[in-house]
Amino acid sequence: MKLAFVVAAAKNGVIGRNGGLPWRLSTDLKHFKKLTMGKPMLMGRRTWDSIGRPLPGRETIIVTRDRKFAAQGAHVAHSVEEGLHVASEQAKRMHADTIIIAGGADIFAALLDRADMVHLTEVDLAPEGDVRFPPLDPGKWVEVACEVPARAANDEANVRFLTYARR
Repeated sequence: MKLAFVVAAAKNGVIGRNGGLPWRLSTDLKHFKKLTMGKPMLMGRRTWDSIGRPLPGRETIIVTRDRKFAAQGAHVAHSVEEGLHVASEQAKRMHADTIIIAGGADIFAALLDRADMVHLTEVDLAPEGDVRFPPLDPGKWVEVACEVPARAANDEANVRFLTYARR
């Protein structure tokens, strides 16, 4: 089973601010949907809180230390390893060959050394933020695709869709 990160990061590495995204980018939301549809998505509780609901066509697995936490329409795991197990079972059920790692920073940090792919939306902004994505080590990652989509009328910035594979 492959692990693929899907993350949007600003030029300064910021991926979040005050429990949400520091930008509005409909182009990236469409890209996120395309990459994640039909796959299980593993995320931390704060990322779940920022989304607020299960996304159609995907199975969401939330990792939290809170043993009392429940989320209607999603699976709850109490460790990253348990979350990966649940995600793997869901991937088999869905006939998916990839588990999406959707954030946040703690989940990314725990799994970066095990990821096979990183789908990075590079946002042409440098906003203030309290959550960051680390730069990818060029010794471990190689860029295998780059797409520069047209900026939609309601996008707050230009973006590039970069795909990295583990060396």
